[in-house]
Amino acid sequence: MPENSVSADLQTGSDKMVEWTDFERDTIKDIFSRIKYDVVGPAAFARCLVVYPWTQRYFGGFGNLYNAAAIKGNPMVSKHGTTIIHGLDRAVKNLDDIENTYTELSVLHSEKLHVDPDNFKLLADCLTIVVAAQLGKEFTGEVQAAFQKFLAVVVSSLGRQYH
Repeated sequence: MPENSVSADLQTGSDKMVEWTDFERDTIKDIFSRIKYDVVGPAAFARCLVVYPWTQRYFGGFGNLYNAAAIKGNPMVSKHGTTIIHGLDRAVKNLDDIENTYTELSVLHSEKLHVDPDNFKLLADCLTIVVAAQLGKEFTGEVQAAFQKFLAVVVSSLGRQYH
């Protein structure tokens, strides 16, 4: 499968099953075995709320989100960030069926919480930055490609209910 067809299929909502190379599978599993969930999750989620302040509207119950320091020090932000990473762990364990793995979360975010599906992409971008910072030189272009392919599949699956 040509590389570009994966992103094109994801953007168009194609029902084709995503094909993973052994390198991609191994890389994704390796990343999640090495990151500290309680560090990476909160950092990525806080970064998303700081960089894209309009995403804060879904978290009014989280209390003080008035500035970057408040967001980074907010225990509810930290807890939700860790929850997000544990949610991604479900996809790692179900690489061949991510779409069905996230059916309930897609329904929850679209029908109950009314989250703009573009926010999943914004969070994925923030997560990529945080993971790259943690892995340093080991986050090569090939590793990034595998990680971003994984996140694109997750984002597409979470947004499935909106299509």
